[in-house]
Amino acid sequence: QVKLVESGGGSVQAGGSLRLSCAASGDTKTRSCMGWFRQRPGKEREGVANIYTPTSYTIYATSVKGRFTIFYDNHKSTLYLQRNSLKPEDTGMYYCVGRIWCPNADRWARPSEYNYWGQGTQVTVSS
Repeated sequence: QVKLVESGGGSVQAGGSLRLSCAASGDTKTRSCMGWFRQRPGKEREGVANIYTPTSYTIYATSVKGRFTIFYDNHKSTLYLQRNSLKPEDTGMYYCVGRIWCPNADRWARPSEYNYWGQGTQVTVSS
């Protein structure tokens, strides 16, 4: 059974930085693809970034490219999302996700593609 537990959420001012963590446990083979989704107020859940952990291949949403970095520490079995130059529109609930392999580029940001979800961590960016 795969379990994902996020941490690191909180409040930050615009322009600041925040790192989210996701501690993963369970069969690593069934969660080779891991990522982050977010749900902003009044909006649908959207993909932020994902990583194929055996190769560290990453993909990002256009809205966060250049500001966010996703990476995975194999020794700690922990996924991270380093978020810099934060904007108020980055406010929302952030979820860690996982599945056996990464979807094609045209499907990676679909919530239905992922088997495993964490409980989420709230991030608030104030202007």
